[in-house]
Amino acid sequence: MKIHIPVLQKEIIEYLDPHPNENFIDCTIGGAGHTFKILEKSTPRGKVLGIDWTPEILEELRKEIRKSKLKERVILVCDNFAHLERIVKYHKFGKVKGILFDLGMSSWHLEESGRGFSFQKEELLDMRYNPYHQRLSAQEIINRWSKEQIEKLLREYGEEKFAPRIAERIVKERKKREVNTTFQLVEIIRKTVPIWYQKRRIHFATKTFQALRIAVNDEINNLKKALSQSERILNAGGRLVVVSFHSLEDRVVKNFFKEKGQQGLFKILTKKPVVPTQEEIKINPRARSAKLRAGVKLI
Repeated sequence: MKIHIPVLQKEIIEYLDPHPNENFIDCTIGGAGHTFKILEKSTPRGKVLGIDWTPEILEELRKEIRKSKLKERVILVCDNFAHLERIVKYHKFGKVKGILFDLGMSSWHLEESGRGFSFQKEELLDMRYNPYHQRLSAQEIINRWSKEQIEKLLREYGEEKFAPRIAERIVKERKKREVNTTFQLVEIIRKTVPIWYQKRRIHFATKTFQALRIAVNDEINNLKKALSQSERILNAGGRLVVVSFHSLEDRVVKNFFKEKGQQGLFKILTKKPVVPTQEEIKINPRARSAKLRAGVKLI
């Protein structure tokens, strides 16, 4: 069985602390690297409810699970984790000891999806995790939204310092012809930002692409909804572990734990976020921005 080794796996398992016969929810199951480890620790009857919003990823995983001895202990659901309570209720999934969110985008999205998540491949500007259920695409934002809306999006979701200039250039260029591909957008950004900005370690299009992806998939709002539902779903003594990959997500998670800690509902286990070791970053460069925060529900 091909198992994807995810970021901070050792630390995630340590903070989730699975024991025999306990139930867990993996809200971003992806390649199931975390789930397989949880199932190993929760034998013989512990179960995992695994959620993913991308049908292709889930279908591949279903094939792997069918071949394994684990199929009786895994429930797979193609849905958005913003609907967490509804999913749990529908599947009558109770006594939840731990909930995991690994918010990193999978390599499948960047390398195989063909949906324009990567600025290094020429693809249509789509960026929807689930195009069968989502209407808004990156293409529509770039070609239909106003200059002010695009600027606000780049500033708030990308923290892009050149947001006004990029938004202005997008609107100017789309009057000549529609901006439909990743390379068209990269070229617009390249013509807009200074040379020094193009020579930094982080690619000059990174923040724009991040902002579009977050907006298309409503990632920040969905995370806020899912975290508040997690608190209600977890058993007392249950653990919530979240791995984020950019400052906007991390701020949401940090504020959630801070607020729940002040209310006496959660004990925070990570005073500072846990980050990958240099060894892990060497093996997997995408791990470099990962931050793990964890807490225990008290009541």
